[in-house]
Amino acid sequence: MIVVTGASGQLGRLVIESLLKKAPAGEVVAAVRDPAKVQDLASRGVQVRLADYNRPETLPAAFKGATRVLLISGSEVGKRVWQHQAVIDAAKRAGVGLFAYTSILRGEKSPLPLAEEHKETERRIKDSGLPWVLLRNGWYIENHLMGIPTALQFGAIMGCAGDGRFSSAARADYAEAAAAVLTGPSQAQRALELAGDTSFTLSDLAAEISKHSGKIVTYQNMPEAGYKAALIGAGLPEPVAALLSTCDTGAAQGGLFDDGRELSRLIGRPTNTMSVLVKAALTK
Repeated sequence: MIVVTGASGQLGRLVIESLLKKAPAGEVVAAVRDPAKVQDLASRGVQVRLADYNRPETLPAAFKGATRVLLISGSEVGKRVWQHQAVIDAAKRAGVGLFAYTSILRGEKSPLPLAEEHKETERRIKDSGLPWVLLRNGWYIENHLMGIPTALQFGAIMGCAGDGRFSSAARADYAEAAAAVLTGPSQAQRALELAGDTSFTLSDLAAEISKHSGKIVTYQNMPEAGYKAALIGAGLPEPVAALLSTCDTGAAQGGLFDDGRELSRLIGRPTNTMSVLVKAALTK
């Protein structure tokens, strides 16, 4: 039995879809906070179980019979360590044979402040005694694509990443990798650095948007404080603006670059490129 937590989210649903290509639906469990959101999966034979990171009492039933579990990291920054600890404890009590976790690229060496909760979760997983595998996902290309309308509106991408390179990949690529780990030979006690085959700067991204849109878009590099202020001025809450600006600074320090190609090896094909995905986004 393979259990995927957070299965109603953007990554979780893609993991379930990838698993259904490799395993019988009845052997796949979508563990979610709100089962009503995944009734479409239930109608296809996927087991749907209640699993709320904030309610540890829901987790034992969610993990009953589980042989492999994927913990998709929570989205509530500041609460994630104790939420993840509840999942680790439940998986241990269930005797899970492989515990996978979606962490962050470069793990304990990442310069991104966003990595702190991931680092602590990794430590707790390793200390748990569970057979573990860390899926250290790089930046999602969708994080870049969602900014295309604004870039076209103002003719610029703003940021503070400088010439930092992003080895971004699509969520679908990361989801395929997770499914491969959950269904393939055990990868226990390994930390897998997962990133796109090719990398790019934000200037490269701006040039690609220009190429496929026919409109001139440039990259405007700013100090971190200035970028954060601009994001707040655009209406983003301060915590979100702080998160985005510090992630850009981390990228400038190499935190979102990797050229090991572990991701494409896992999925058995090249990862989707930024150029192809930008073009697709602009032709929707």
